[in-house]
Amino acid sequence: MSKFQHLIAITIVVVISISYIGCKSKFEKLRLSNDTGKKYQEALRLYNSKSYTKALILFEDLVQKYRGRAEAEDLSYYYAYTNYKLKDFTTARYHFKTFADTYPNSSKSEECRYMAAYCFYLESPIYSLDQDNTIKAIEALQLFINLYPKSERVTEASKLINSLRDKLEKKAFNNAKLFLETGGYDPQNYKSAVIAFQNVLKDYPDTKYAEEIEFYIIQSQYSFAKNSYDFKQEERFNEAFMMATEFSEKYSKSKFLKEAQQLRKDSERSIAEVRKVLAAQQPKL
Repeated sequence: MSKFQHLIAITIVVVISISYIGCKSKFEKLRLSNDTGKKYQEALRLYNSKSYTKALILFEDLVQKYRGRAEAEDLSYYYAYTNYKLKDFTTARYHFKTFADTYPNSSKSEECRYMAAYCFYLESPIYSLDQDNTIKAIEALQLFINLYPKSERVTEASKLINSLRDKLEKKAFNNAKLFLETGGYDPQNYKSAVIAFQNVLKDYPDTKYAEEIEFYIIQSQYSFAKNSYDFKQEERFNEAFMMATEFSEKYSKSKFLKEAQQLRKDSERSIAEVRKVLAAQQPKL
């Protein structure tokens, strides 16, 4: 590279650097100024041009300075949405709810109440994790439906509630399965599995896992009986026998039918065996 070319390259770098610094200084100068009107217009321009990070910096300053003034309502609205656009759903949720609580008669109140609930929905984790936010999302969406029963958003809110309930249902089902799967390490888990599966059926009567759950209850009950003391086995095997009989009648085309029928036979055989064992333990007169 010649000296002339090298000089041109350095000049280009300097020009670009000066331009960058100039732009940055212009924004910083506005941020530090007391010209709230100009700052407000620039914040809206940045928001509309999707420069959300810079817009947020200005909005954060403006919401303090415009508190109690007519412009505060719109500022609060944009401030909540700016956080939402930046995917800070926790902060956005808080500000959407604050807007709805502060301006209940606003034309944007319904929208913000829905968005607060929707942010909870977006924060709901996968089913295997803690579902506290899922429960809160359901409550918030249901509150929205109760407050705005004629809203166009009710249909969507109902769909979101159903998807969240599906997640809770799946978690409950898998937690119950975990008890069954770990019964080999702790036989008491088989009893816990029976109770957990029965609770899933009770809490979610229309569950899509019903057939599978009822089969797993038979498995759990049979294993619970098998790992019980002799004097309790007959009663517990009999419960497994009755469950398997009812299952076979109810799900005559189930993919679990053969296994259920085998558990029924095994339970019947085990009842006969335990009777013999208990009879042999009786003292002879």
